Amino acid sequence: MSQRLTRRQAIGGAVVAGSMASLASWPGLATLAVAPTTLFREVLLVDGTGMAPRLANVLVADDRILRIDPPSSNGEATRVIAGEGRVLAPGFIDMHSHGDPLEDSYEAFLAMGVTTITLGQDGSGPRLGKDGDPRPWMQAVDRADIDINVALLASHGTLRRAAGVSDAVRHVDVAGLARMAAQLEAELKAGAFGLSYGLEYVPGIYSETAELTNLGRVVAKYGGVVMSHMRSENDEEIKASIDELIASSLPARPHISHLKVVFGKGEARARELLAFLAEKRRQGIDLTADQYPYEAGYTGIAILFPKWALPPTDYAKVVAERRQELRDYLVQRMTRRGGPEALLIGTAPYAGKTLAQAAQEAGLHYADFLIKIGPQSGSGAHFTQDKALQDVLLVDPFVAFSTDGGPGMRHPRATGTYAKLIEEYVVRDRKLSIEEMVRKGTGFPAHILRLADRGVIRPGMKADVILFDPKRVKARSTYVDPFAKAVGIDLVMLGGEPAYEGGVRVGRSGRLLRAGR
Repeated sequence: MSQRLTRRQAIGGAVVAGSMASLASWPGLATLAVAPTTLFREVLLVDGTGMAPRLANVLVADDRILRIDPPSSNGEATRVIAGEGRVLAPGFIDMHSHGDPLEDSYEAFLAMGVTTITLGQDGSGPRLGKDGDPRPWMQAVDRADIDINVALLASHGTLRRAAGVSDAVRHVDVAGLARMAAQLEAELKAGAFGLSYGLEYVPGIYSETAELTNLGRVVAKYGGVVMSHMRSENDEEIKASIDELIASSLPARPHISHLKVVFGKGEARARELLAFLAEKRRQGIDLTADQYPYEAGYTGIAILFPKWALPPTDYAKVVAERRQELRDYLVQRMTRRGGPEALLIGTAPYAGKTLAQAAQEAGLHYADFLIKIGPQSGSGAHFTQDKALQDVLLVDPFVAFSTDGGPGMRHPRATGTYAKLIEEYVVRDRKLSIEEMVRKGTGFPAHILRLADRGVIRPGMKADVILFDPKRVKARSTYVDPFAKAVGIDLVMLGGEPAYEGGVRVGRSGRLLRAGR
């Protein structure tokens, strides 16, 4: 405790003269008189529940919300921050993130108001220790000073490999299924919030539904959630993919990890899909989803290649023996996906160039260029989605928000998602009220993850909060300049400690969160 108080005091702030002597004016604060406190005076409180904004005074003591009072109430604190018409809200909980807090800076996430990220997505988790044990990595995060909170999922591909199931195995035998279940149980006991699948990637692409169902039953024992980058996001296959997710999750709760429809068009198609999801919920399935506000996805170039050309297949042999077949497949695939101009490569040495530009500079047809660089050559932004359709999905009350981003990703969603939602969907286009946008970014994600002490501002909750004027929030990043930080979030607190203020990171008070604690 003493180290945290010293760190918080060192961060500084406006000290109110004689404030410690006046703390008795706040009932219940006498025992905390030695702890720094922050009073947000006359803020527009948007508490994460969906309740309409209201003027309030909010007192933070140690790492929690202590009191919420009318703006006319009296009281002082170590630091007093005037609301000046600004919103005080819970910090955003990013439902789908990437990276490693032991190696990466999440300052750009803090800049757009994110206080918690969800890692282990797409079936690929952080590095595991000896014998596939996740606890050494978790313990290392516990010891480290990290700049953001982390909720961790067990990852299907990672635990598959840790259980000794080779990527080449399509049908897992009984012994392999038992080892995978035991590995998953160890990770859930260590505090994972659930399980993630990446069924469009290796090795998830090779898995059978029975393999996944075996794991869903384990997740259900711990009250966790099963999140999935589904088997296919194509318009004609999206419903079948959702049905597979449900079948392979139950009795655990299924969650669609970034709900989108590749090649689908129009608002009517979006409403049809939402009706399909609503019918699942009427059947008693607790089905949720998340989404980001961009029409381009960002994923590996491997998604363009057929299964028979992906690891662990000998790619050189495929090229030698089936080159024309592979070339024809790539042409057909890219034609449907909008052509080579619709792929913006995000990996060196071609970063920032479209597939068409990179191929032209190499003096090759784009299909021959793809064959040359191969499926493991990197990632890119794929422009395959319809804004009219995606916007209808985005505002649905059962769809939370996510970035699907990570530090260093060449996509504006990694630096602009939540600022864009405020700037465009709340302020400019008024497709979402500020209270609904905040609920979908805070209280609802906390409900999905079962984070009992975050996501809502009320007494006793952890003080992960952000302060901002919605009209000043701007997403500055673009596909050309994907690393520009968002502006307009004036203060970000993690556990009552300033983490981001004045446009820069000022603290590293992030924690590895654990399910059930």
